[in-house]
Amino acid sequence: MVKTPVRSIVAAIADAAARWSDAGFGARLRARDAVSARTGYSPTTVEYAFDRLFESLRADAIEAIIADELESPEALDRFVSRAGRPRARAVPIGRVCVISSRTTVGVAIVPAVFALCAKCDVLVKDREDHLVSAFFATLARELPELRSSAVAMPWESAGEALELDGFAAVVAFGDDATLALIAARLPYSARFIPYGSRASAGYVTREALNEPSAAHEIARRAATDLLLYETEGCLSLHTLFVERGGAVSPQRFAEMLADAIPVCANELGAGRPDARRGARLAMARDIAAFRAARGATLTDPGSTYLLLVDPEWDEPPAFISRALPIRSVDEPAAAAAYFRRHGIGIEALAVADARRDVADAALSMGAARIARLGGLQAPALGDFHGGRPRIAEFVRWVSDET
Repeated sequence: MVKTPVRSIVAAIADAAARWSDAGFGARLRARDAVSARTGYSPTTVEYAFDRLFESLRADAIEAIIADELESPEALDRFVSRAGRPRARAVPIGRVCVISSRTTVGVAIVPAVFALCAKCDVLVKDREDHLVSAFFATLARELPELRSSAVAMPWESAGEALELDGFAAVVAFGDDATLALIAARLPYSARFIPYGSRASAGYVTREALNEPSAAHEIARRAATDLLLYETEGCLSLHTLFVERGGAVSPQRFAEMLADAIPVCANELGAGRPDARRGARLAMARDIAAFRAARGATLTDPGSTYLLLVDPEWDEPPAFISRALPIRSVDEPAAAAAYFRRHGIGIEALAVADARRDVADAALSMGAARIARLGGLQAPALGDFHGGRPRIAEFVRWVSDET
Protein backbone atom coordinates (compact mmCIF):
# COMPACT_ATOMS: atom_id res chain seq x y z
CA MET A 1 0.00 0.00 0.00
CA VAL A 2 1.29 3.46 -0.92
CA LYS A 3 1.59 5.79 2.11
CA THR A 4 2.54 8.91 0.17
CA PRO A 5 0.07 11.85 0.43
CA VAL A 6 -2.47 11.70 -2.37
CA ARG A 7 -1.56 15.12 -3.74
CA SER A 8 2.05 13.97 -4.16
CA ILE A 9 0.82 10.94 -6.11
CA VAL A 10 -1.41 13.13 -8.29
CA ALA A 11 1.43 15.56 -8.93
CA ALA A 12 3.75 12.72 -9.97
CA ILE A 13 1.14 11.31 -12.36
CA ALA A 14 0.55 14.75 -13.87
CA ASP A 15 4.28 15.40 -14.24
CA ALA A 16 4.87 12.02 -15.89
CA ALA A 17 1.92 12.62 -18.22
CA ALA A 18 3.31 16.07 -19.10
CA ARG A 19 6.52 14.41 -20.25
CA TRP A 20 4.51 11.99 -22.38
CA SER A 21 2.54 14.90 -23.82
CA ASP A 22 5.74 16.11 -25.48
CA ALA A 23 5.73 14.69 -29.03
CA GLY A 24 9.54 14.59 -28.97
CA PHE A 25 9.87 12.65 -25.70
CA GLY A 26 12.06 9.62 -26.42
CA ALA A 27 9.97 7.05 -24.56
CA ARG A 28 6.86 8.30 -26.34
CA LEU A 29 8.49 8.05 -29.76
CA ARG A 30 9.55 4.45 -29.09
CA ALA A 31 6.11 3.58 -27.75
CA ARG A 32 4.40 5.22 -30.74
CA ASP A 33 6.29 3.01 -33.16
CA ALA A 34 5.67 -0.10 -31.07
CA VAL A 35 1.93 0.60 -30.71
CA SER A 36 1.62 1.35 -34.42
CA ALA A 37 3.36 -1.93 -35.30
CA ARG A 38 1.18 -3.96 -32.93
CA THR A 39 -2.20 -2.47 -33.83
CA GLY A 40 -1.70 -1.52 -37.47
CA TYR A 41 -2.90 2.01 -36.66
CA SER A 42 -1.04 4.81 -38.40
CA PRO A 43 1.58 6.76 -36.39
CA THR A 44 -0.66 9.83 -36.75
CA THR A 45 -3.55 7.96 -35.15
CA VAL A 46 -1.34 6.74 -32.30
CA GLU A 47 -0.08 10.30 -31.77
CA TYR A 48 -3.71 11.43 -31.52
CA ALA A 49 -4.42 8.73 -28.94
CA PHE A 50 -1.36 9.71 -26.89
CA ASP A 51 -2.33 13.37 -26.97
CA ARG A 52 -5.87 12.62 -25.81
CA LEU A 53 -4.68 10.33 -23.02
CA PHE A 54 -1.71 12.16 -21.55
CA GLU A 55 -2.97 15.72 -21.93
CA SER A 56 -6.06 14.72 -19.93
CA LEU A 57 -4.01 13.57 -16.91
CA ARG A 58 -3.65 17.03 -15.36
CA ALA A 59 -3.42 17.43 -11.61
CA ASP A 60 -6.47 19.72 -11.42
CA ALA A 61 -8.59 17.30 -13.49
CA ILE A 62 -7.58 14.27 -11.41
CA GLU A 63 -8.17 16.07 -8.11
CA ALA A 64 -11.56 17.34 -9.28
CA ILE A 65 -12.69 13.79 -10.06
CA ILE A 66 -11.47 12.52 -6.69
CA ALA A 67 -13.26 15.37 -4.91
CA ASP A 68 -16.45 14.69 -6.85
CA GLU A 69 -16.52 10.99 -6.03
CA LEU A 70 -15.04 11.00 -2.52
CA GLU A 71 -16.02 14.56 -1.42
CA SER A 72 -12.40 15.39 -0.59
CA PRO A 73 -8.97 14.15 -1.70
CA GLU A 74 -7.90 14.39 1.96
CA ALA A 75 -10.18 11.43 2.72
CA LEU A 76 -7.47 9.27 1.16
CA ASP A 77 -4.92 10.53 3.75
CA ARG A 78 -6.91 10.88 6.98
CA PHE A 79 -10.35 10.86 8.57
CA VAL A 80 -12.42 13.81 7.35
CA SER A 81 -15.83 15.25 8.14
CA ARG A 82 -18.58 14.40 5.65
CA ALA A 83 -21.93 16.13 5.26
CA GLY A 84 -24.64 14.30 7.21
CA ARG A 85 -22.39 11.32 7.98
CA PRO A 86 -19.74 10.38 10.55
CA ARG A 87 -16.12 11.24 9.95
CA ALA A 88 -14.67 8.75 7.51
CA ARG A 89 -11.59 7.73 5.63
CA ALA A 90 -11.28 6.07 2.21
CA VAL A 91 -8.69 3.30 2.44
CA PRO A 92 -7.33 1.25 -0.47
CA ILE A 93 -9.39 -1.77 -1.39
CA GLY A 94 -6.21 -3.82 -1.79
CA ARG A 95 -4.13 -5.07 -4.72
CA VAL A 96 -5.61 -4.20 -8.13
CA CYS A 97 -5.04 -6.01 -11.42
CA VAL A 98 -5.80 -4.22 -14.71
CA ILE A 99 -6.03 -6.31 -17.89
CA SER A 100 -5.42 -4.17 -20.97
CA SER A 101 -7.49 -3.98 -24.13
CA ARG A 102 -6.16 -5.39 -27.38
CA THR A 103 -7.32 -2.38 -29.40
CA THR A 104 -7.84 0.80 -27.39
CA VAL A 105 -4.49 2.56 -27.00
CA GLY A 106 -3.46 3.03 -23.35
CA VAL A 107 -6.93 2.37 -21.96
CA ALA A 108 -5.47 0.54 -18.92
CA ILE A 109 -3.53 3.61 -17.80
CA VAL A 110 -6.59 5.55 -16.61
CA PRO A 111 -7.94 2.98 -14.13
CA ALA A 112 -4.35 2.22 -13.08
CA VAL A 113 -3.60 5.82 -12.14
CA PHE A 114 -6.84 6.19 -10.19
CA ALA A 115 -6.11 2.94 -8.34
CA LEU A 116 -2.70 4.41 -7.50
CA CYS A 117 -4.37 7.59 -6.27
CA ALA A 118 -6.45 5.33 -4.01
CA LYS A 119 -3.06 4.06 -2.72
CA CYS A 120 -3.54 0.55 -4.08
CA ASP A 121 -0.71 -1.59 -5.40
CA VAL A 122 -1.38 -2.07 -9.11
CA LEU A 123 -0.35 -4.75 -11.59
CA VAL A 124 -1.24 -4.13 -15.25
CA LYS A 125 -1.34 -6.82 -17.91
CA ASP A 126 0.58 -4.90 -20.51
CA ARG A 127 0.41 -5.42 -24.26
CA GLU A 128 3.36 -6.44 -26.40
CA ASP A 129 4.20 -2.79 -27.11
CA HIS A 130 5.01 -2.25 -23.36
CA LEU A 131 3.27 1.15 -23.34
CA VAL A 132 2.12 0.92 -19.72
CA SER A 133 5.53 -0.31 -18.57
CA ALA A 134 7.19 2.65 -20.25
CA PHE A 135 4.78 5.13 -18.65
CA PHE A 136 5.23 3.53 -15.23
CA ALA A 137 9.01 3.88 -15.62
CA THR A 138 8.54 7.63 -16.13
CA LEU A 139 6.18 7.75 -13.17
CA ALA A 140 8.74 6.01 -10.94
CA ARG A 141 11.34 8.62 -11.87
CA GLU A 142 8.91 11.33 -10.75
CA LEU A 143 8.05 9.53 -7.48
CA PRO A 144 10.34 6.60 -6.62
CA GLU A 145 7.94 5.41 -3.89
CA LEU A 146 5.64 4.19 -6.66
CA ARG A 147 8.22 1.90 -8.25
CA SER A 148 6.99 -1.20 -6.41
CA SER A 149 3.32 -0.15 -6.46
CA ALA A 150 2.96 0.47 -10.22
CA VAL A 151 4.04 -2.64 -12.12
CA ALA A 152 3.23 -3.72 -15.67
CA MET A 153 4.16 -6.89 -17.51
CA PRO A 154 2.79 -8.93 -20.42
CA TRP A 155 1.54 -12.45 -19.93
CA GLU A 156 -0.27 -14.93 -22.14
CA SER A 157 -3.66 -15.32 -20.52
CA ALA A 158 -5.26 -13.68 -17.52
CA GLY A 159 -7.12 -16.87 -16.78
CA GLU A 160 -4.18 -19.25 -17.03
CA ALA A 161 -0.81 -17.58 -16.54
CA LEU A 162 -1.80 -15.30 -13.67
CA GLU A 163 -3.14 -16.30 -10.27
CA LEU A 164 -6.02 -13.92 -9.54
CA ASP A 165 -6.70 -14.96 -5.93
CA GLY A 166 -4.44 -12.27 -4.50
CA PHE A 167 -6.31 -9.30 -5.95
CA ALA A 168 -9.04 -7.33 -4.22
CA ALA A 169 -10.18 -5.85 -7.54
CA VAL A 170 -9.71 -6.82 -11.17
CA VAL A 171 -10.35 -4.39 -14.00
CA ALA A 172 -10.62 -6.14 -17.37
CA PHE A 173 -11.13 -4.99 -20.94
CA GLY A 174 -12.11 -7.63 -23.47
CA ASP A 175 -14.82 -9.51 -25.27
CA ASP A 176 -17.62 -11.20 -23.37
CA ALA A 177 -16.02 -14.66 -23.53
CA THR A 178 -12.76 -13.38 -22.06
CA LEU A 179 -14.56 -11.53 -19.28
CA ALA A 180 -16.61 -14.62 -18.42
CA LEU A 181 -13.40 -16.66 -18.15
CA ILE A 182 -11.82 -14.09 -15.82
CA ALA A 183 -14.96 -13.78 -13.68
CA ALA A 184 -15.12 -17.55 -13.24
CA ARG A 185 -11.60 -17.56 -11.77
CA LEU A 186 -12.14 -14.76 -9.25
CA PRO A 187 -12.91 -15.40 -5.58
CA TYR A 188 -16.30 -14.14 -4.45
CA SER A 189 -14.65 -11.42 -2.37
CA ALA A 190 -12.90 -9.76 -5.33
CA ARG A 191 -14.49 -6.74 -6.96
CA PHE A 192 -14.78 -7.35 -10.70
CA ILE A 193 -14.84 -4.25 -12.91
CA PRO A 194 -15.45 -5.48 -16.48
CA TYR A 195 -15.52 -3.41 -19.65
CA GLY A 196 -16.95 -5.71 -22.30
CA SER A 197 -17.92 -5.53 -25.94
CA ARG A 198 -20.12 -2.52 -26.60
CA ALA A 199 -21.02 -0.40 -29.60
CA SER A 200 -21.40 3.30 -30.24
CA ALA A 201 -23.75 4.95 -32.69
CA GLY A 202 -24.43 8.29 -34.33
CA TYR A 203 -27.68 10.16 -34.81
CA VAL A 204 -28.23 13.02 -37.26
CA THR A 205 -31.44 15.00 -36.89
CA ARG A 206 -33.33 16.53 -39.82
CA GLU A 207 -32.69 20.01 -38.41
CA ALA A 208 -28.93 19.42 -38.71
CA LEU A 209 -29.40 18.72 -42.42
CA ASN A 210 -31.21 21.92 -43.33
CA GLU A 211 -28.04 23.51 -44.75
CA PRO A 212 -25.81 21.56 -47.18
CA SER A 213 -22.67 23.25 -45.81
CA ALA A 214 -23.55 22.11 -42.29
CA ALA A 215 -24.29 18.62 -43.56
CA HIS A 216 -20.85 18.43 -45.19
CA GLU A 217 -19.23 19.35 -41.87
CA ILE A 218 -21.27 16.73 -40.01
CA ALA A 219 -20.22 14.14 -42.61
CA ARG A 220 -16.57 15.07 -42.06
CA ARG A 221 -16.93 14.62 -38.31
CA ALA A 222 -18.70 11.29 -38.74
CA ALA A 223 -15.85 10.12 -40.99
CA THR A 224 -13.39 10.86 -38.18
CA ASP A 225 -15.41 8.78 -35.71
CA LEU A 226 -15.55 5.93 -38.22
CA LEU A 227 -11.87 5.84 -39.21
CA LEU A 228 -10.11 6.47 -35.91
CA TYR A 229 -8.73 3.20 -34.52
CA GLU A 230 -10.11 1.34 -37.54
CA THR A 231 -13.64 1.14 -36.05
CA GLU A 232 -12.38 -1.35 -33.46
CA GLY A 233 -13.08 0.38 -30.14
CA CYS A 234 -16.24 0.65 -28.07
CA LEU A 235 -16.27 4.38 -28.93
CA SER A 236 -15.97 3.80 -32.68
CA LEU A 237 -18.90 4.71 -34.91
CA HIS A 238 -20.53 1.33 -35.57
CA THR A 239 -23.86 2.46 -37.00
CA LEU A 240 -25.44 5.77 -38.00
CA PHE A 241 -29.07 6.88 -38.03
CA VAL A 242 -30.13 9.79 -40.23
CA GLU A 243 -33.58 11.38 -40.02
CA ARG A 244 -35.75 11.85 -43.06
CA GLY A 245 -37.31 15.22 -43.77
CA GLY A 246 -34.24 17.46 -43.89
CA ALA A 247 -33.11 19.48 -46.87
CA VAL A 248 -30.36 16.86 -47.31
CA SER A 249 -31.76 13.34 -47.64
CA PRO A 250 -30.20 10.35 -45.85
CA GLN A 251 -29.01 9.04 -49.24
CA ARG A 252 -27.35 12.35 -50.09
CA PHE A 253 -25.79 12.52 -46.63
CA ALA A 254 -24.31 9.06 -47.16
CA GLU A 255 -22.75 10.32 -50.40
CA MET A 256 -21.28 13.29 -48.51
CA LEU A 257 -19.84 10.86 -45.99
CA ALA A 258 -18.34 8.76 -48.77
CA ASP A 259 -16.66 11.90 -50.12
CA ALA A 260 -15.34 12.84 -46.67
CA ILE A 261 -13.81 9.46 -45.83
CA PRO A 262 -10.78 9.63 -48.20
CA VAL A 263 -10.02 13.19 -47.07
CA CYS A 264 -10.20 12.19 -43.42
CA ALA A 265 -8.12 9.05 -44.03
CA ASN A 266 -5.41 11.20 -45.57
CA GLU A 267 -5.45 13.56 -42.56
CA LEU A 268 -5.12 10.61 -40.19
CA GLY A 269 -2.44 8.96 -42.28
CA ALA A 270 -4.69 5.91 -42.35
CA GLY A 271 -3.97 4.80 -45.90
CA ARG A 272 -5.34 1.41 -46.92
CA PRO A 273 -6.51 -1.14 -44.34
CA ASP A 274 -4.01 -3.90 -43.66
CA ALA A 275 -4.48 -7.29 -45.35
CA ARG A 276 -6.61 -8.76 -42.57
CA ARG A 277 -8.93 -5.78 -42.27
CA GLY A 278 -9.07 -5.31 -46.05
CA ALA A 279 -10.10 -8.93 -46.61
CA ARG A 280 -12.94 -8.67 -44.09
CA LEU A 281 -14.11 -5.42 -45.65
CA ALA A 282 -14.11 -6.88 -49.17
CA MET A 283 -16.05 -9.91 -47.95
CA ALA A 284 -18.62 -7.67 -46.26
CA ARG A 285 -18.98 -5.67 -49.49
CA ASP A 286 -19.59 -8.83 -51.54
CA ILE A 287 -22.10 -10.21 -49.06
CA ALA A 288 -23.94 -6.89 -48.94
CA ALA A 289 -24.14 -6.77 -52.73
CA PHE A 290 -25.47 -10.34 -52.82
CA ARG A 291 -28.12 -9.75 -50.14
CA ALA A 292 -29.23 -6.26 -51.11
CA ALA A 293 -32.91 -6.13 -51.87
CA ARG A 294 -33.02 -2.38 -51.39
CA GLY A 295 -30.73 0.42 -50.32
CA ALA A 296 -27.28 1.06 -51.71
CA THR A 297 -23.66 0.17 -51.13
CA LEU A 298 -21.06 2.93 -51.30
CA THR A 299 -17.37 2.10 -51.49
CA ASP A 300 -14.29 2.88 -53.58
CA PRO A 301 -12.38 0.76 -56.11
CA GLY A 302 -9.85 -0.26 -53.48
CA SER A 303 -12.51 -1.26 -50.91
CA THR A 304 -10.97 0.98 -48.27
CA TYR A 305 -14.39 1.65 -46.69
CA LEU A 306 -17.97 0.38 -46.96
CA LEU A 307 -21.18 2.34 -46.39
CA LEU A 308 -24.39 0.30 -46.34
CA VAL A 309 -27.36 2.60 -46.92
CA ASP A 310 -30.63 1.29 -45.47
CA PRO A 311 -29.70 -2.36 -44.97
CA GLU A 312 -32.34 -4.67 -43.54
CA TRP A 313 -33.27 -3.91 -39.93
CA ASP A 314 -32.74 -7.51 -38.91
CA GLU A 315 -29.01 -7.18 -39.67
CA PRO A 316 -26.86 -6.16 -36.68
CA PRO A 317 -23.86 -3.84 -37.13
CA ALA A 318 -21.05 -5.55 -39.02
CA PHE A 319 -18.32 -4.63 -36.50
CA ILE A 320 -15.84 -4.61 -39.38
CA SER A 321 -13.11 -2.04 -39.82
CA ARG A 322 -14.37 1.00 -41.81
CA ALA A 323 -17.79 -0.55 -42.43
CA LEU A 324 -20.80 1.56 -41.48
CA PRO A 325 -24.53 0.87 -41.88
CA ILE A 326 -26.58 4.06 -42.34
CA ARG A 327 -30.29 3.77 -41.61
CA SER A 328 -33.03 6.27 -42.41
CA VAL A 329 -35.39 6.94 -39.50
CA ASP A 330 -38.28 9.24 -38.63
CA GLU A 331 -37.56 9.49 -34.91
CA PRO A 332 -34.90 8.42 -32.38
CA ALA A 333 -37.20 5.80 -30.88
CA ALA A 334 -36.50 3.71 -33.98
CA ALA A 335 -32.79 3.72 -33.19
CA ALA A 336 -33.46 2.63 -29.62
CA ALA A 337 -35.72 -0.16 -30.86
CA TYR A 338 -32.99 -1.37 -33.23
CA PHE A 339 -30.50 -1.91 -30.42
CA ARG A 340 -33.10 -3.53 -28.17
CA ARG A 341 -33.95 -5.91 -31.00
CA HIS A 342 -30.34 -7.02 -31.36
CA GLY A 343 -29.49 -6.98 -27.64
CA ILE A 344 -26.48 -4.72 -28.18
CA GLY A 345 -25.13 -2.56 -25.35
CA ILE A 346 -24.37 1.06 -26.20
CA GLU A 347 -21.36 2.89 -24.80
CA ALA A 348 -22.01 6.28 -26.42
CA LEU A 349 -24.36 8.06 -28.81
CA ALA A 350 -22.83 10.80 -30.96
CA VAL A 351 -25.24 13.50 -32.12
CA ALA A 352 -25.13 16.32 -34.62
CA ASP A 353 -27.10 18.63 -32.35
CA ALA A 354 -28.94 18.52 -29.04
CA ARG A 355 -32.60 17.52 -28.93
CA ARG A 356 -34.54 16.22 -25.95
CA ASP A 357 -36.00 13.14 -27.61
CA VAL A 358 -32.55 12.10 -28.88
CA ALA A 359 -31.15 12.36 -25.34
CA ASP A 360 -34.10 10.32 -24.05
CA ALA A 361 -33.38 7.65 -26.66
CA ALA A 362 -29.72 7.55 -25.58
CA LEU A 363 -30.84 6.90 -22.01
CA SER A 364 -33.17 4.12 -23.11
CA MET A 365 -30.31 2.52 -25.07
CA GLY A 366 -28.22 2.38 -21.88
CA ALA A 367 -25.59 4.80 -23.19
CA ALA A 368 -23.00 6.00 -20.70
CA ARG A 369 -22.22 9.12 -22.73
CA ILE A 370 -23.79 11.50 -25.23
CA ALA A 371 -21.14 13.13 -27.41
CA ARG A 372 -20.86 15.37 -30.43
CA LEU A 373 -20.16 13.69 -33.74
CA GLY A 374 -16.45 14.08 -34.36
CA GLY A 375 -15.72 13.81 -30.63
CA LEU A 376 -16.91 10.28 -30.09
CA GLN A 377 -13.35 9.02 -29.66
CA ALA A 378 -12.29 11.88 -27.38
CA PRO A 379 -13.95 11.31 -24.00
CA ALA A 380 -13.12 13.59 -21.09
CA LEU A 381 -11.15 12.10 -18.21
CA GLY A 382 -14.18 12.55 -15.97
CA ASP A 383 -16.57 10.69 -18.26
CA PHE A 384 -18.15 7.56 -16.80
CA HIS A 385 -16.58 4.84 -18.94
CA GLY A 386 -19.11 2.04 -18.95
CA GLY A 387 -21.23 4.14 -16.60
CA ARG A 388 -18.75 3.53 -13.78
CA PRO A 389 -16.93 5.94 -11.43
CA ARG A 390 -13.20 6.51 -11.76
CA ILE A 391 -11.84 6.05 -8.23
CA ALA A 392 -14.75 5.08 -5.97
CA GLU A 393 -14.43 1.39 -6.79
CA PHE A 394 -10.83 1.26 -5.58
CA VAL A 395 -11.56 2.24 -1.97
CA ARG A 396 -13.49 1.00 1.02
CA TRP A 397 -14.79 3.33 3.70
CA VAL A 398 -14.07 3.35 7.41
CA SER A 399 -16.21 5.56 9.65
CA ASP A 400 -15.15 7.08 12.98
CA GLU A 401 -17.96 7.84 15.43
CA THR A 402 -15.76 8.59 18.43
